[in-house]
Amino acid sequence: MLLSIEIAVHQRRALKVLSIPLFFFACVPAGLSQKAPPANSSLPKYDLQTEAKTDGVIDEVNQLSVGTRKDFTELIITSGADKLHIYVSPKPFQEEIGVSFAKGDRIAVTGSKVKQEASEVILAREMVKGTDTLMFRDNKGNPVWDPRTGK
Repeated sequence: MLLSIEIAVHQRRALKVLSIPLFFFACVPAGLSQKAPPANSSLPKYDLQTEAKTDGVIDEVNQLSVGTRKDFTELIITSGADKLHIYVSPKPFQEEIGVSFAKGDRIAVTGSKVKQEASEVILAREMVKGTDTLMFRDNKGNPVWDPRTGK
């Protein structure tokens, strides 16, 4: 009887000792199979040297995934014969300051022309819409919204 109790105790210990490595072996493949975000999915850096002013009429209003944000607003405007892509700000920031954009709105933008993947985009620093002047970045090009909350 004593021998059978000792065997049962050893079996339980062995099971506990083996269960920890088995747990890790089960979890590691799941962690390794997770896709890393694309390296170029983040917002490009604002470049004061490429800052320019442009104006036009909004053709499209899109929500993009930029970095960890899934709600970044892109405006596609027609300026003369050109179609320009304007990266504005996260949607929660626009809601916070009480602004919205729609097709047909006329805007004037001051921003930095930068490369995003294979195309050129403008990172909006300041925008004039109607009688409102909207600030999305400070004079150094840093976003004025909180990167954690998007507000």
